Amino acid sequence: MSAFSNIKELLSSLHKEERLLSAMFKERKSFNYKYDYAFELVDNDDNRLQKLINRSVIRQNGNNLEIDDLFLQFFEQVLETNEEINTSYINENLETIKQNIHYYFNETNEQRKYNYLRKIKTTLRNIGNTTLRNVIDLKRNIDNTFKNEPNYKNKRAKLINLDLKRKDITKLIEQTENLVSEGEVTFFTTATDEELGTIIVQLKIQLHKCTHNLIEIERQIIDFLNQIQYQSNVIEKLRQIKYLKDQFDLERLSDFKAVLNSNNAVLFEPNPQYPLKLSLEYLQSNEDAFESIKKISKRVKSGVKILRPVADKISEEYLETQIEEEIQINLEEVKNGFVASGYTLFDFVLNYNFAKSVSFDEKVTIFCQLISQYENIFDISEKYQEKDNSEFAIVYPLNN
Repeated sequence: MSAFSNIKELLSSLHKEERLLSAMFKERKSFNYKYDYAFELVDNDDNRLQKLINRSVIRQNGNNLEIDDLFLQFFEQVLETNEEINTSYINENLETIKQNIHYYFNETNEQRKYNYLRKIKTTLRNIGNTTLRNVIDLKRNIDNTFKNEPNYKNKRAKLINLDLKRKDITKLIEQTENLVSEGEVTFFTTATDEELGTIIVQLKIQLHKCTHNLIEIERQIIDFLNQIQYQSNVIEKLRQIKYLKDQFDLERLSDFKAVLNSNNAVLFEPNPQYPLKLSLEYLQSNEDAFESIKKISKRVKSGVKILRPVADKISEEYLETQIEEEIQINLEEVKNGFVASGYTLFDFVLNYNFAKSVSFDEKVTIFCQLISQYENIFDISEKYQEKDNSEFAIVYPLNN
C-alpha cells in the first residue's frame, strides 16, 4: 500500500476519477456499492481501480467498495454534509490554544512567536466554524430521529444522547468564552494583532448565535420527548385493552361502556347526511345524469328498463324544399350609371329604375350608402336641394 508522493499527484488522481468518487459519495450510506458499478465508471480499466485501492482512496470489502474514512471525512467536512457531532474536536482545539499560548510566552524569537500566534488564530477560527457546524448537525439529527426512527425505545434513547451532545457543546462554548474573556486575558491584551482581534469578535458572534440555537434545540428535545412519552403511554394502554379483550375480561374488569356512554365528543356522533335532491328537469335532460341512472339501475337490479322517449315522426312538410328569392340592389352598378349620367346623385337615385319597388326612405338610404362608399370619386358641393321637407347635398361625379 503506497501513499501519494505530492499534492499534485493527489489532486490529479482525484480529478481523473471524479465520476467514480462522486457516484460513491452519493451512495456512501448504502455500504453496498458494487465493484462492477465502479468498473464501468473507470472505462473498464481495472488498473485505475487498483491504483485507488492501493493509495487508500477507496477500500474493497469482497465485491463491495467504499470511500476510505479519511477521504470521506474530508469530503463531508468540506461539503458540510457530515452528520456526526464531534465535541472532542472542539475540546482538543481549546487545549491546543492553551498550549500555544504557553509556548508563545516562553519564546523569545519573534518569528517563532508569530508562528505560535498564527496557530492560535487558525485554531480559534476552527473552533467557531466547528461549533456552528455541530449545532446545525445537532438540530438536523434531532429532526431526523424524531421523524424517521420507527422504534420508540431507540427514538427516545437517541434523543437523550443528542441532548447530552447539546450539553457538551454548551459547556465547550462556556469554556471558549471564558478562555477568550478571562482565562488568557493576558495573552489577548498583550498580543497586539489586528487580525486576532477580528477573529475574536467573529468567534464571539458565532458562539452567541450557537447559544441561542441551543436554547431552541433544548426546548425542541423536551417537546419531542414529551410526545414520545405520550405516544408510548397510549400504545401501552391499547395493549392492555387488547389483552383484556382477548381474555374476554374487558367488560368485567373495566367500565369502558359507561365511559363511552358519558362521552359526548363529536368523534362519537354519527356522520350527518344531507341528501341533495335533483330536479326532475335536470334528470330528464342531462346526459351525465342519464348515465348515472343507468349505472344505479344495474346495481339495484330492479328489472325496470329505462328507455329514452322516442320522438314522433318528422312531418314531410318540414322536409319539403322551399325556395325564397330576394332581389339585392347592386350599389356598384348604380354608381357606374351615375358616373355616366349628367344628373346630380340624388336626382339620379330618385329616378333610377331599380329591379324592385323602392320607397323614398330606401332611396335616401341608398343615397347615403353611395356617398359613404364612393366619396373619393364624388364631388360633394356645399349647395343643397330640398325634397319632401329634407335637404340633400348636391353631388356630381368628380370628372364633371
